[in-house]
Formats: sequence, structure tokens, C-alpha cells
Amino acid sequence: MKKIRIAFIGCGQFCRYFVPLFKAHPAVEFVAVCDKFPERAKQFKEEYGADRIFDSFDEAIASSEINAVAIFTQRDLHGPMAIAALKAGKNVYSAVPMALDINDILEIVRLVKETGLTYMMGETGIYRPASIYCRKKYATGDMGEFVYGEAQYNHDMKRLYNVFQYTEGDQWKKMAGLPPFFYPTHSTSMVLSAVKGKAVKVVGFGYEDKIDPDIFGKGMNYWDNPFSNCSMLIKLDTGAVIRISENRRVAWRHPETYISKFYCTEGSYECSLMQHSLIKMDEKGSVSYEDLSNLLNPKEITANKGADGFMNLALNGKWQDTSAPIQEVARLPGEFDGLITGHGGTHGFMVDDFCQAFVTGKLSPTNAWQAAKYNLPGLVAHKSAMQGGVVLDIPDFGEPPAELEVLSPDRFVNEEDYK
Repeated sequence: MKKIRIAFIGCGQFCRYFVPLFKAHPAVEFVAVCDKFPERAKQFKEEYGADRIFDSFDEAIASSEINAVAIFTQRDLHGPMAIAALKAGKNVYSAVPMALDINDILEIVRLVKETGLTYMMGETGIYRPASIYCRKKYATGDMGEFVYGEAQYNHDMKRLYNVFQYTEGDQWKKMAGLPPFFYPTHSTSMVLSAVKGKAVKVVGFGYEDKIDPDIFGKGMNYWDNPFSNCSMLIKLDTGAVIRISENRRVAWRHPETYISKFYCTEGSYECSLMQHSLIKMDEKGSVSYEDLSNLLNPKEITANKGADGFMNLALNGKWQDTSAPIQEVARLPGEFDGLITGHGGTHGFMVDDFCQAFVTGKLSPTNAWQAAKYNLPGLVAHKSAMQGGVVLDIPDFGEPPAELEVLSPDRFVNEEDYK
């Protein structure tokens, strides 16, 4: 079996969750690190036992020692670096988002189709419990036709300002002032991965921030972005509508991202905080209720419901990063046992699916075509919001070649055990 030899580009806080997982995976035989700050690369090599350090991204993608890169740099660099790596013949695992420019997304799709290389956008949303449930339940036909859904990513930037200020002077504003719609995939992926149909039209509106005018506003960030909070309505070619909200200055912490509504003609899912519900309607119009909370909440949330101050602890992140019963961790490599996997237990699934795609030649669940579908609505919605809310068409970059199989992110569990 051909093994993965991968170089991590960007040794920041997020990257440190992934180096140990890739290094432990049985399909990986070589791990290198690279950062523009040599001391950070050195620290990663020593802390995680990396095999070598590359002095630059260009040196890494030119090296015959590696066949893949994992991009964990600032978000505006993801697209250009993925393009350069693909052109150099390297497989690509990229942190979200895919790219901030529509032309870059088109070029990544073109290069993947031309080269046959593995590309995966490391999107957590499709591995979240609510996403898994809605995707699986809807696929059975039991919920009828999808008509409306809502998802959001609430990530207040104020609590992260101090972190950003430690990086290269005012460079932290590049991340803090990023247009919220440039990073929509945590929300869009959860609903779009579960339904039939393509996103064809979008309208967006933004809240012009008045609280932190040194972050959001003309001349205050690298995009002249005035919006701290944004919402869009997406129209599918099926006629269904999806509301997506990307909020960066709101009084909220956990859960950061989730599906709140997934309405269909025969059954509907709702979530409020840690209460997950399925409502079914029969032919006579009578409805029934099913509590899904024990199936979809992290196991530690369920185990600690009786703890003093439970709700305040949970809303501040306590117990949030453990897996839920619907997430089939048994399909992950045993080598992952005991390793930290954050963002609601999703990291291990993303790493394994990239490695499985590489080994099998199949497409990853968030392959280039799918990643484009999750990214494009946001980029177009930002244009809409900047024009005061005009309805715009979403580009269609097509489908992957019919002969290529796409790995499913889902593994079934016995849901009856958790009702």
C-alpha cells in the first residue's frame, strides 16, 4: 500500500490537533512541518516527533520526500497554496475555507479533475451529530420532501482578540475582520450535505458593526468589510429555502454551530441548545414527538445532566468535545484511541477520510466539487450584502466524474438504543 508522506504548512493552534492524528494513522509514514516562524516549526518537530522541517512552503512542495500537504495557514492563503500544491503534484488536505476567491475555487476543481489528486477540505460540519442524523433520516424518505432549514455559526470574535494580537502586529485584524460569509462552511455543509438539490440563488444582508469599529469597517480590515454578523437565504433548484447565519459579534459561545431547523413535509427536526427533537405527522394530521437528545448530544453532556450548574458549564464548552453516540468512532483506527479530537469529536473522522481517499483512490466526502458547493453561496452572498441585498445566481462548477466513487462520511449505529 502506498503511504502518505505529508508536510504541515502553518504550525498554529489549530494545527496542533492534527499532527498527532495524522502521525498515528496507519496510512501515514512521514510527517514534516513548516512555518514562517522557524521557532514554531522547531517546537512542533520536538513536541510531536515530526520527521523533518521544511524552511518554506515552496521548499516543501518542491520536495520528492512528500506526496501531500496539510494547509493550516491564514484563511486567505488556503486557495493559492492549494493551487500551487496541486500544480506541484501534491495531494491536499486544507483547513476551511476552501478559498476566498471564486476563481481560485474554480481552479482547484479544474486541477483536481485534471490530475486525479486527492483534495479534501477539512470541514467539521458534516461530521456533527445533527448533520449525520438529518442526512441519514432524510435519506430513508421517512421525512418526506425537504422544504426549509436553518443553520448558524455563532463565534464571537471579541473573546479571541487577545489571541490574534500576538501574531504579527495588526495582522490579527485579517482574521477578526474577515467577512463572515467568506467562512460559511460550518453552516452550509450541515444542511446541504443532507438534502437533494443544488443551491442556485442567494440573497445576503449584513449587520454593520458599531461595537468594534476598529475591526469592522472601511479601512479597518483587509477586505474593507463592515459586517460582523450576516444572514443569507439560499434557494435550491428543488424550490426549498435555507437560512444561514454567520455571526461574529453575538453573546454566544456553545454550541458554536448547529442545525436549528430541518423541516420536511412528513417529519421535522429541531434543536435548541441541547434539546434535539423529531416531530412526525401522520396522514390524519396527528403529530408525534421523539426526543433525540441522548443520541445527538456528546456522551459527557448526557452523563452530566445532573451536575450542579450543568447548563452554564455546558454553554461555556464543558463536555462539548466528546463524541455523541451517533458518531461511529468504532470505524476509526485504533491508533487514535486516547488522542485529542476536537470540534465535537470530528477531527478523527476528517483525518481518516482524507487518508482513506488517498489509499483507495475514491473522492473524500468534502472533495473539491462538494467543497465548492459549501463555499460558493457565502462568497456570492457577501457580494449581495455589499449591494444592499440583491438576489444573485450561484455558479455551478459541475459534478465529479461519474466513474469516481465518493466516500460516505456516515457509519450507521443502532439508534433504538438511545431513545
